[in-house]
Parts: sequence; C-alpha cells; structure tokens
Amino acid sequence: MATMLEVNPDTVRFLIDKAREFQVKESVTFPEEPLSPSDDDPVPQVLADHSDDPTLAEFRSTVEDLEPDQQVQLVALMWIGRGDYDVEEWETVLEQAGDSWNERTADYLIGTPLAGDYLAEGLDLLGYG
Repeated sequence: MATMLEVNPDTVRFLIDKAREFQVKESVTFPEEPLSPSDDDPVPQVLADHSDDPTLAEFRSTVEDLEPDQQVQLVALMWIGRGDYDVEEWETVLEQAGDSWNERTADYLIGTPLAGDYLAEGLDLLGYG
C-alpha cells in the first residue's frame, strides 16, 4: 500500500524531469552535496549563475507554488530515495524535513546532485512507481 502523499505524484514526476534536464547541462556543476536545506553551502551561487535558465525557473516556480507541507514531502521523498531513511521511517523523515524547511527548498532540491533520480526512487519506494 502506498503512503499517502499530499503532493501530486504527477507534480513530482514533472520535477524529476526538470531536475534531470537542468542537471545534465554541461555548464551545471555542483560542489559537495549539502546535508540539509538549511546548511550553508556554495550551491546558491551555482544556481545564481544559471538564474536565467528556463528549466531552473520552471522547477523553482513549481516547488514554490506548493504548500510548505508539500515541499517537506518532496525533501522527505528525496532523502528516502537517496537512502538516508527507510520507507518505514516515513513519519520520522517527514518530521526531520519539516524541522529543516525554509524558503530555499527549491534551490536545495535542484542543488542536490541526482535529485531527479532520488525523487524517482523515493516515489518507487513509496509505491508510486
């Protein structure tokens, strides 16, 4: 049985496509991966360098249009897909993601290398694959 997501799986799939499309571009390279959305890291500068990129703009606007609890679920999905947590820890991962939520969720997600793959894996693990 799938865990109930408050964010539409089709929206997550759209974000997966946009993340993959943006991150595959030759000019996009990321420094070491941030541990959480609140960590200070150089990713905002990398994203600022690509601020006129239409794919990045679509990704950001889609995430920013979501409610905070839906953004938290995206981060939790990514963390589960990355292997930071097991599916059975869904409530715990939601709590952890909620504790670190801030206005930069879109940049945190797109600034995580392989974010699209992690989100896809998270959907699969939760039964939405």
